Amino acid sequence: MIERTHLFIDGRWVEPAGRNHIDVLCPADGSLLARIPEGTAADVDAAVTAARRAFTGWAGTPVPERAAHLQRIHAGLKARAGEIGETISREMGMPLKLSQRIQAGSPIAVFSYYAGLLAAFPFEERVGNSLVLREPVGVVAAITPWNYPLHQVSLKVAPALAAGCTVVLKPSELAPLNAFILAEVIEAAGLPAGVFNLVTGYGPVVGEALAAHREVDMISFTGSTAAGRRVSEFAAGTIKRVALELGGKSAAIVLDDADLAAAVKGTLATCCVNCGQTCSAHTRLLVPEALYAEAAQLAATIANGYRPGDPLAEGTTLGPLVSARQRERVLGYIRKGIEEGAELLAGGLEPPAGLEAGWFVRPTVFGRVRPGSTLEQEEVFGPVLSIITYRDEDEAVRIANDTPYGLAGGVWSASEERALRVARRMRTGQVDINGAPFNLQAPFGGYRQSGNGRELGRYGLEEFLEYKAIQLRPPPKAS
Repeated sequence: MIERTHLFIDGRWVEPAGRNHIDVLCPADGSLLARIPEGTAADVDAAVTAARRAFTGWAGTPVPERAAHLQRIHAGLKARAGEIGETISREMGMPLKLSQRIQAGSPIAVFSYYAGLLAAFPFEERVGNSLVLREPVGVVAAITPWNYPLHQVSLKVAPALAAGCTVVLKPSELAPLNAFILAEVIEAAGLPAGVFNLVTGYGPVVGEALAAHREVDMISFTGSTAAGRRVSEFAAGTIKRVALELGGKSAAIVLDDADLAAAVKGTLATCCVNCGQTCSAHTRLLVPEALYAEAAQLAATIANGYRPGDPLAEGTTLGPLVSARQRERVLGYIRKGIEEGAELLAGGLEPPAGLEAGWFVRPTVFGRVRPGSTLEQEEVFGPVLSIITYRDEDEAVRIANDTPYGLAGGVWSASEERALRVARRMRTGQVDINGAPFNLQAPFGGYRQSGNGRELGRYGLEEFLEYKAIQLRPPPKAS
């Protein structure tokens, strides 16, 4: 068992104010994996005070020096990539091969990207007779989830540090061990004391204390829509800037000229990666009525081909869900789909054979899912795909847009021009054409109840900047 007993505050590993700890369980078998400190409001105050004290110096650090710090963090993460991948597989269940590529690889790339972006980023420019400055927003509280834990941390911490902000990080208590590795890397990189601080604990204590704290200038939160709403309520008391990356119920529209086999396979891949615990997963497959039977057969065959198992075992393609509570949530939606009359094509309520221990579910596909039903409208956050039929392009777009969310989506077509036409009509922050790859330089974020603000690329850096206009007297006109 791993035991973490200290928090990282003001450049030092310090004992927490309280004596309680949080148990971190292994999702593959429910065993005790680690213990971490249960932080308190007093720990939050100490961390925020340190971040406030460090802010002026860090904001005034020359941009090339900030970039060099980020590059050292990148190098430190890269040196520990194997450890990071295995740690995240153990604490949240992604199969190791995928975890090495995504959970470890993405944060490494993000820190390198922002180190490089700083060299050409325009922190000031002349506009008429004004000098427009882009200045760091201040002390940032980063509250992050468990599903892509270090990736989500990096999307906040890297651009915030690049902008000149100081940071207090509260990672998810379900998958916190990777954040301790990051803190060790940052310590070794030599960031000034107080620039980065780590406080672990529960959302209703640590998260809400950060959201309400008067010395926190901005909250960057990723998590459920319900939790994001609560964070916003606490932040409203001090009119903080709040960036929210929340839930989704993304649709992949398959047009009648698409490569159906590729579309079904690609959509199921986004639906089931990370055992469906992905906010931008394409969990609704919209197909023309005439193609339903073929799409249903393809989806069932592909779903049944996944190999659930121990995330560290060779050959596993689907790990467990993160917790017993999450498994019960997903099973509840599967029950609801059955009750609402959807056609169960694959998977279901029984656990995968031989995996009764741990928090496993089978990849599940429902057909003939009714628009407006619970399964079609609400985020499941598990490997559950809903197939919905449509009559024409207009109806497909209407169904795709008719949820409270707007985070991601996809369009499949033999014609890129036609696919783009449909993509432009989708009210969502990202749309993939024919399974196009993820782009770390493009903005990521959503419409409506999927949140506000953007992460990644230069757009992610701009989230942590304030604009200041300095008006200058024009030069005298020549006589």
